[in-house]
Amino acid sequence: MQYKPNSPEDYINQVPEERKETLNKLRKTIKDNLPKGFEEGIQYNMISYYVPHAIYPSGYHCNPKEPLPFMSFASQKNSVNFYHSGIYADKEIHDWFVGEYPKYCKRKLDMGKSCIRFKKLEEIPYELVRELVCKISVNEWINTYEAAIKNK
Repeated sequence: MQYKPNSPEDYINQVPEERKETLNKLRKTIKDNLPKGFEEGIQYNMISYYVPHAIYPSGYHCNPKEPLPFMSFASQKNSVNFYHSGIYADKEIHDWFVGEYPKYCKRKLDMGKSCIRFKKLEEIPYELVRELVCKISVNEWINTYEAAIKNK
């Protein structure tokens, strides 16, 4: 499902009616727990949370005009996908999440490098998402990102 939103509200308005409540709840969970400094907006046609240029003027190395991405989520054909760069870049965060997931959800974890796919919307572990969102501050994310880029 490809959307062309201008804002997070516009994104949610474009999704099928049966997904709106889920996306609003996920968005609220993230926004209520997002560490200070991250901003919400649209990146890559998804609802995203990133480090603004005001804090990190260099931007994203792949496209410095883009603010430094951190998290996003999207409504896909068969799932709601949640992307978290910290899971990809920080082994400790990854291992914590993988270890905690079974405590919150009976379904097997469906995860790529930074993508968690929730196929059963009623089983999204919002409390676990809340804990994950709180785990990395803006400065910690910048330091992790820079260390990963410099090591390439």
